[in-house]
Amino acid sequence: MPKNPNQKLKLLYLMKILLERTDDEHGLTLPEILDALGGYGVTAERKSIYDDLEMLRVYGLDVERTGHKYFIANRTFQLPELKLLVDAVQSSKFITHKKSTELIKKVESLASVHEARLLQRQVFVTNRIKTMNESIYYNVDKIHAAITAGVKISFRYFEWAVDFSEEGGPLKKQFRRNGKRYRISPWALTWDDENYYMIGFDSEADIIKHYRVDKMAEIQLTAERRDGQEHFDRFDMALYSKRVFGMFGGEEETVRLRFVNHLAGVVLDRFGKDAFLSRADDAHFNATVKVQVSPQFYSWVFGFGGEVKILSPGHVAQGLCAAAREVLALYSE
Repeated sequence: MPKNPNQKLKLLYLMKILLERTDDEHGLTLPEILDALGGYGVTAERKSIYDDLEMLRVYGLDVERTGHKYFIANRTFQLPELKLLVDAVQSSKFITHKKSTELIKKVESLASVHEARLLQRQVFVTNRIKTMNESIYYNVDKIHAAITAGVKISFRYFEWAVDFSEEGGPLKKQFRRNGKRYRISPWALTWDDENYYMIGFDSEADIIKHYRVDKMAEIQLTAERRDGQEHFDRFDMALYSKRVFGMFGGEEETVRLRFVNHLAGVVLDRFGKDAFLSRADDAHFNATVKVQVSPQFYSWVFGFGGEVKILSPGHVAQGLCAAAREVLALYSE
C-alpha cells in the first residue's frame, strides 16, 4: 500500500493546527491533535508528537502545556495589537469596503480561530463612507516605486461630477485639463483629513503641489529623473500639513486670530507649538500662524461660530465676510 504523501508534511500540519486552533485560552489535548492530523490524512504515534512538539520549540514556536493541553502562547502579534490593526483598516476612509474585508481576513489569519471571532466583533463598529476607487492600493505602490527609483511619474487626475444624462448612475469621473496627463516629481506620501496625498514638485510651475492618491488614474513611471531636490532638502512635511487646510491649496499668509481660552487645545492640535500665542484679555488669547488661505480655512474658522475671529490681515478677514455673504445669499432667495 503506497505511503500517504501528506505524511512527510506532518510537522508543518502540526504547526498549522496549533497556530490556527490554540491560544492562551484554548488548548488541544494529544488525542485532539492526533484527530486533527487525521483530518489531513496524517497518522502519528503519541511519542512522535512529543518529539515534533519539541522540534517546534527549537524552531522558535512558543509551544506551552497546561495540564493535558498544548497551545501557542506568544505570537508575532498579540490580540490587542491585531485589534489596533483591524480598527485602523476599518476606520480608514480611503480603503474600500471590499478591500477592508480582504485585509481584515488576512489580519484574522494571524490569530487563532477563537481570537479571530473577537476581531470580527471588533470590526462591526461603523458604517462610515468609504472611497469608491479600488485602485488606490496600486497607486500607492507605484508612487513608492517612483520615489525609490527617483523618477517622475505621469498620470491623469480626476474629480467626481454628476451627470444625469447617461445611464449607469449620476456619478462620473471628470478628468482635469481635458484628460491631459500630468508629469510630476513624487517626493512623499502623506495622510491628511482621512485621505492619502502625494506631495510632488511641478517643474512647469516650479512649485510644490499635492494630489489625492485616490483621484490619480493611469499612473506610469517615466525614465526621467525627478526634479525639486533643492526644495525638499528643507521641506517640513508636518509644517506643510498644518498650513494647508484639508489639503486645498491657497496663498500662504501669516494670519492673526483671536480665540476663546478654552480653544487652546484646538490651536495646539492644528498648529502645534509653532503658533505664537499672546494674551488678549481674561477670556481670550491671540494666535499668529501661517496658513494657506482657502475656502477650507474659512470653513474651519466658521465652525467655531463666534469663538474665533480673524484679526489680520484685513483682506483675509474680508474674504471670510464675503464667503459668509455668499452662504447667506443661498438662503435669502
